[in-house]
Amino acid sequence: MLSSLMSPVRLLTVALLTLSLALTMVAGYTVSPAVPKASAALISAAKADVAADWARSRKGMRYQYGATGPKSFDCSGLTQWAYSRVGKALPRTSGAQAQAVERIKPENRRRGDLVFYYNSGGVYHVSIYAGNNQIWHASRTGLPVKRDPIWSGSHFYGRVK
Repeated sequence: MLSSLMSPVRLLTVALLTLSLALTMVAGYTVSPAVPKASAALISAAKADVAADWARSRKGMRYQYGATGPKSFDCSGLTQWAYSRVGKALPRTSGAQAQAVERIKPENRRRGDLVFYYNSGGVYHVSIYAGNNQIWHASRTGLPVKRDPIWSGSHFYGRVK
């Protein structure tokens, strides 16, 4: 019984391979099994921790809208600069950075994760989680890069990929 089943299975396999080869040669198509794409690996805790240290190293530097460091920053410029020090590229704006990270639950946050603040208009601020409900950020003109408590319930966390 098993030998009688093997013959049709082999015949079907040969037919599918032949069809695949013919499609490739004639039309330029490739036939391959659907394989889900793996999401980009999330950053390690050690690298995220170092990124938070880089943000801390900018304490006291001035805020300047559109600035990306190393002596002045806006919010997304600081996060972009800190993560570039550990080999990770982030987009330029807080909204684009929010789209580029993997959102995580508050109970899974760790030092170095990004904290995004939002309102009805969308994401308006980004910072780096410093631990103990604190963040490193460049908030606005007149205030330097500093550590502050998380001040709003309208925030979420993202882990850099």
